[in-house]
Amino acid sequence: MTHTEIEITAELVRDLLRDQHPDLAGLPVTLGARGWDNQLWRVGEDLAVRLPWATLSADELLRKEHAWLPALAPHLPLPVPVPQRLSEPSERFPRPWIVTTWVPGTPADRAPATRAAEAADTLAAFLTALHRPAPEGAPAGRGRGGSLGDSAEGFAGQLASAVELGLLPDPDAVRAVWEDAVAAPEWEGPALWLHGDLHPANVLTDDGTFCGVIDFGDLCAGDPACDLAAGWILLPDGAIDRFYDACLPTADSATRRRARGWAVLRALSGILIGEAGVRGRPGGKPSWGPPARTSLGRLIADGRVVRPGF
Repeated sequence: MTHTEIEITAELVRDLLRDQHPDLAGLPVTLGARGWDNQLWRVGEDLAVRLPWATLSADELLRKEHAWLPALAPHLPLPVPVPQRLSEPSERFPRPWIVTTWVPGTPADRAPATRAAEAADTLAAFLTALHRPAPEGAPAGRGRGGSLGDSAEGFAGQLASAVELGLLPDPDAVRAVWEDAVAAPEWEGPALWLHGDLHPANVLTDDGTFCGVIDFGDLCAGDPACDLAAGWILLPDGAIDRFYDACLPTADSATRRRARGWAVLRALSGILIGEAGVRGRPGGKPSWGPPARTSLGRLIADGRVVRPGF
């Protein structure tokens, strides 16, 4: 992570709004969250400001959201942060930033979904609406939505780090799930729109089910298995089959196997980021660890069951 040298405060946000969007400058400004790429500040009741702060790539990701998400958002069945205004670098803040709609809810890493059937149906409906063929010129993923085998080096590094830290009781079982996923046939369908980053901190909950999806910085086109991994990461126990049955187009066995591989990558990443948070290291988020460990346990247990057609 590369933190910006400028301290982002409510006063700075108000000054930036006064400079570029004076009609919003009088609204209350409160901190929403400090994410991996951006800080989120709520503006009034209905808007938010997102400013890049911790990665050099955040500028490009915000511009991508502003370019593509407004056309996708009206077709999605859950609220998403729709970009309203793109703000250019200035002397006060030398990076682009955006004004979006505010999406209420609690991130699922802090309030996991508990109503299994409702959550499975809601997540399936969202991905069914999103997973449409992407147009020519749609953005490619940065390590998302392509061939799962391209992430083999990253998997090996994450696995080794987790083993070294004593975080995996059965690394061979994790490796078996991964190897089965990589051996599955590749996606041969059209490149579909993907969120690309459906982990618990990017999906919001209310009353035990999902109520919003945020952070479309990894929006891209590719293999839907990348997003279908969210079923393993986000849903309560016993909901995965209902989720797959409700998703359209119906995922074949190869796509489900690849999805399990993407889920293993997401779970290992969450375990390591969660452990870094426990140890007080930069970029660490303690709340990421528990859901990641739970999902990895589910994947391992499922991987030991021989199912017809899998």
